[in-house]
Amino acid sequence: MNFLDSSIDFLPRTSPITLRKLHSLEIKTYWDLLNYFPFRYEDYSLISKINALQEGETCTVIGEIVEAKYEFTKRGLKIQKVRLSDGTGLIDLAWYNQPYLLRLFKPGIKLAVSGAVKSFGNKLIMDPQEYEILTGEQMIHTGRLVPIYPEKKGLSSKTLREKIHYTLNQLILNKELVADPLPEEIIKFNDLLSENESYQNIHFPKSRSLEAKARGRLAFSELFTIQLASNIIRREWNREKVANKIILDAAKDKKILSLVKSLPFELTDSQKKVISEILKDLQSSQPMNRFLQGDVGSGKTVVAAIACYLSTLNGYQSLFMAPTEILASQHYKTINELFKYTLRVSLVTGSLKSDKEALKADIVIGTQALIQKKISFEKVGLVIVDEQHRFGVVQRTLLKKKGFNPHLLTMTATPIPRTVALTIYGELDMSVIDEMPKGRLPVKTYLVPLIKREDGYRWISEQIKLKKSQVFIVCPFIEESEVETMKSVKAATVEFDRLRNRVFQPYRLGLLHGKMRSKEKDFVMNQFKNGELDILVSTPVVEVGIDIPNATIMLIEGSERFGLAQLHQLRGRVGRSDKQSYCFLFSEIKDKAVEDRLTFFSKNQSGVELAEYDLKRRGPGEIFGTRQHGYVDLKIASLSDYALISKTKKAVLYFTKHFANFSKFKVLKRRAEEYNITQISRD
Repeated sequence: MNFLDSSIDFLPRTSPITLRKLHSLEIKTYWDLLNYFPFRYEDYSLISKINALQEGETCTVIGEIVEAKYEFTKRGLKIQKVRLSDGTGLIDLAWYNQPYLLRLFKPGIKLAVSGAVKSFGNKLIMDPQEYEILTGEQMIHTGRLVPIYPEKKGLSSKTLREKIHYTLNQLILNKELVADPLPEEIIKFNDLLSENESYQNIHFPKSRSLEAKARGRLAFSELFTIQLASNIIRREWNREKVANKIILDAAKDKKILSLVKSLPFELTDSQKKVISEILKDLQSSQPMNRFLQGDVGSGKTVVAAIACYLSTLNGYQSLFMAPTEILASQHYKTINELFKYTLRVSLVTGSLKSDKEALKADIVIGTQALIQKKISFEKVGLVIVDEQHRFGVVQRTLLKKKGFNPHLLTMTATPIPRTVALTIYGELDMSVIDEMPKGRLPVKTYLVPLIKREDGYRWISEQIKLKKSQVFIVCPFIEESEVETMKSVKAATVEFDRLRNRVFQPYRLGLLHGKMRSKEKDFVMNQFKNGELDILVSTPVVEVGIDIPNATIMLIEGSERFGLAQLHQLRGRVGRSDKQSYCFLFSEIKDKAVEDRLTFFSKNQSGVELAEYDLKRRGPGEIFGTRQHGYVDLKIASLSDYALISKTKKAVLYFTKHFANFSKFKVLKRRAEEYNITQISRD
């Protein structure tokens, strides 16, 4: 094992408490520590003589302590006062309520202090921001561009700087990272710093320009490694063969056409194109690995059902996996109705015991229970995973293994920018349904200011009374205790009581949230589906898998707390019939940036455009609501850097063409294999 792979448990002069804090940040090795990057820098590089100090400047002074003592303010505050001399003058420094400092600051000690120079009476003083006792010539907290790290779990930037500085010095002593993981041709062609220089200059940059180059090189490496990992998987998959061969002859083609003609709606051109791509893949001897993206209500389920039908016509089962019981039940109902009960469709969830039925079914729909239950499927031709970003690649692979290397179709309604999809899912072929079924009206969306809230409630009441409309009201959290005390945050349980008792007294309200038991949730949902409730107050649990054609109004409380992609998912719960539907965004935060974002949402219906907007302004984590298992957690690169993504993609193609066997690049191969998506390919 080399130094970088060693445990940080052997960090010198590090307390067990600090080690626990580092471990809680997933920093377990020196390599992890090196990859904990600063998010900004303080410029203390101006080193000034005391007699040359000027009010208002930020700089560093180096001198000898001539006096260190306590002083007390009239209010009883204890001040630690230090007088520093550098031979050109004296300057006073003051810290407040840090008595331990006087155990360190003794007369005669050489001290470097960085901070802002201020006027106090008729003399200049310094407000110290950083300090260090100098035992050698090298400074890490003062006298340079000083890195500032995300201070999580109680770890200070000062502690992190010391540990990372030690690690970098050990690399120099051990002569590690001398051989760059990337080929020299790629480094020169892309004008990159060496990796060794980059780590030195991202943490302790010699200049702003070198810091920028270091950040660019490490971002390049990160995106390159991710895309290389996807490329490795793709190559491995291309060598695989399906166990159950699917064919599409004239007789089967006729049956599929008959099914399409029997549908109560006409397929869109986009659906037809995607079906053609999938049916072509299914006839290949290599397993299909296709990623299908389409907006809420665009008709992905019927596309998946047609693929299942071809698998059934060949005598094989199809497994259809969804992240929640609600969504699995919805798919079960839809597919059962689609095939008029001519195919055997089974539902397998944690609360349903239908294992024996599942073994005989043509299509098995379920949650993760499909993996967790010990059901031995024997003739699986196709695996479909819906909203696959909601659980990890490990589960997807385990499900795939149930069918002895079948074809795999993953689907999502979460709008994902194309560059993000190509980076994260580079090993998959992409299909997109980019048009809605005919007859669907765009959902009219309005940002409702506080002064019009009561008018909004009255309008909704009239719609329920006159048109028998059903209403979703979505709140960000379940209980008040789960959120910060802000008027803008509506807890579902509290809001439910308020609406039921004060706003919508004549109407029937139900409450739905993720902490309810499955039976309770099903009971409430069935009430709403059957028209026994007028209003469903819910947390974002309704984001996926609810299909109520009579629901035409979506009211979202605390709308500023959602990413645009998630708002789009919620809006997709209405507008699922030929009736005009409405979405109201309630927010009490008066902030122009928030207002601009929600206004943009109200004027745009395209999920991908909304995701692109969020990506540029809020980062990749917000596209998906929260960071989900199976997504790459980027440390320094940005998924909105389209130019760099394109550049690294070309570099990966060059690498795989010229260095496919990795014989000289074992470090690079190991790093690629550390990504979860690559680990799966080796299971």
